[in-house]
Amino acid sequence: MKIGLLSDTHGWIHPRLYTHFAGCDEIWHAGDIGNIETADKLAAFKPLRAVYGNIDDALVRTVYKEHLMFQIDDIKVWLTHIGGTPGHYDQRVRPAVYENPPDIFICGHSHIAKVMHDKKTGFLYINPGAAGYYGFHKFMTAIRFQINGKNIHDMELIELGERGKAAIL
Repeated sequence: MKIGLLSDTHGWIHPRLYTHFAGCDEIWHAGDIGNIETADKLAAFKPLRAVYGNIDDALVRTVYKEHLMFQIDDIKVWLTHIGGTPGHYDQRVRPAVYENPPDIFICGHSHIAKVMHDKKTGFLYINPGAAGYYGFHKFMTAIRFQINGKNIHDMELIELGERGKAAIL
């Protein structure tokens, strides 16, 4: 299964994401979608798994949950928006992260792309950074990877360009 992962679109989808995610089986969005229209556009393109973020309105929050836990092949996934980082998890997720760790913990919110193994829990921590035009990040980013059984492989950081610059197709 090939996954396109993004976060913090804030109501705007970079046009090149459609090319980068064309071969993906699913898109996962780690919150701050921006509006329901953005989610609907992504869902019309590929099957979408998403959570709401702190900027998302009541409509987005009625459709998407704060936390989404699911299994793909032999991999347990936890998708949320505000999660913190290894060793500094947000208080809302910290107890569960240590009591029942997933295989992959995915969050957004920081606008900083980061992929690392949490040494204490052994899971893979992924933050795809921010794919949207708005925010304080310097570069717009997303991640693409594959899951096969218990294997997570072919992970790629996708740089979509400098935030604040006009999107070039």
